[in-house]
Amino acid sequence: MSRWIAFLRAINVGGHTVKMDHLHALFESLGFANVETFIASGNVIFESPTKNAATLEKKIATRLRDDLGYDVATFIRTVDELATVAQHQPFRQTDFDRAVAFNVAFLKEPLDAIAQKKLFALKTALDDFAVNGREVYWLCRKKQSESTFSNAVLEKTIGRPATLRGINTLKKMAEKYA
Repeated sequence: MSRWIAFLRAINVGGHTVKMDHLHALFESLGFANVETFIASGNVIFESPTKNAATLEKKIATRLRDDLGYDVATFIRTVDELATVAQHQPFRQTDFDRAVAFNVAFLKEPLDAIAQKKLFALKTALDDFAVNGREVYWLCRKKQSESTFSNAVLEKTIGRPATLRGINTLKKMAEKYA
């Protein structure tokens, strides 16, 4: 069985409250084994014999929509992919050291050149971006509340769903599960 991590968009934000016990039970009802949730923001670790991430994404998203009554964009990564994402440092060390926030946005597929150009047009003295595979790295030099960038802005700019996670959360998950 392969070990996977599902990053779920908009869980326990914007009025969409889901208890982790309920989320755990939903994943078990799909036949997944060794299900765990990691903090209450839509991170679910599980094992499945399925080898295709897109198949898992569709299966999980369909079940969540049927149960919760709204669409939940679902982004699947292997534990090895998570470790790579958590270790990747696309910015100069001095910029990283001075950053107040460093987040990673998960996408279903890599950005094409047009979407990357639109994203990079949002760079400011406050916000910087890098793209690596199916992830967008966002470095914020001040409090995120002072930035005009957000997951909603990212989605509008690139024209597809995404979900953000803080690098500290990803590093803790990688330490525990990878």
